[in-house]
Amino acid sequence: MQVTFYGVRGSIPTPGPEYMKYGGNTACVHVELNDGTDIVLDAGTGIRLLGKKLAAKKTPINLLLSHNHWDHIQGFPFFVPIYQPGRDIIITPGMTKLEQPDAVVKQMSGSYFPVSKDVLASNILIKRLPYDITEWNLGSAVVKRHPMNHPGGGSCYTIEEDGSKLAYITDNELYPPYKKDTDFLEFVNFAKNADLLIHDAQYVVQDMPAKLGWGHSVAEEAVKLALASFAKKLALYSHDPERTDKDIDEIVEHAGEIFEIGGADAQCFGAYEGQQVII
Repeated sequence: MQVTFYGVRGSIPTPGPEYMKYGGNTACVHVELNDGTDIVLDAGTGIRLLGKKLAAKKTPINLLLSHNHWDHIQGFPFFVPIYQPGRDIIITPGMTKLEQPDAVVKQMSGSYFPVSKDVLASNILIKRLPYDITEWNLGSAVVKRHPMNHPGGGSCYTIEEDGSKLAYITDNELYPPYKKDTDFLEFVNFAKNADLLIHDAQYVVQDMPAKLGWGHSVAEEAVKLALASFAKKLALYSHDPERTDKDIDEIVEHAGEIFEIGGADAQCFGAYEGQQVII
């Protein structure tokens, strides 16, 4: 499978020269399976550019949402395929505490957006799965989901195809002060042996305890999960909007040092827009 990052920023887009290396668009990752199936993880502002690419195809688009916070859905109204007549868009909502499976579409209504969801030409299907369904086939892959630790809840995902495994765990607080939906060892098992682990690394130790309970992880905690789960590659993701390219470089360097100390033969990098990883 081919994984391409289109948006890697958390909370809010960050334009400007200090953010050009990693990019300022919010969460969106494109996964193209070996059989050509398109899977999109989250619909932040990065999905706008992805839409230009996918508009050239006619096949269905499968959108897996982690949750409905704005930085994960705000690009959807600018996603060109939703305006293509007859284009199939299958949306799997996150397992949120407040069940609002159609929130990504409902934002296109009232005073929020000038184009109503009711005039979209595509065939949009909201795939509402019972919460006890945690695994299903999608194209040539098997998709699994698990609850994440974040205010309001949501889903993290793994995608497995032909012996390769991607784990997408963003907006996730590995050690929250509130009641956990998933504990650390459960995440270890969920991400076990991932070829690529994409994990929330929005905070650094210096951000604590001020941001404890905000629903994001410290970068060192993401490294700990990668080590414990024997991930081959770790992509630090959901970069804080205050974090410049230089700041992220320093976080990545420090994370790499921890991998070396741990004796792990794994690669760690800061996810950036346009980056492609073949797994």
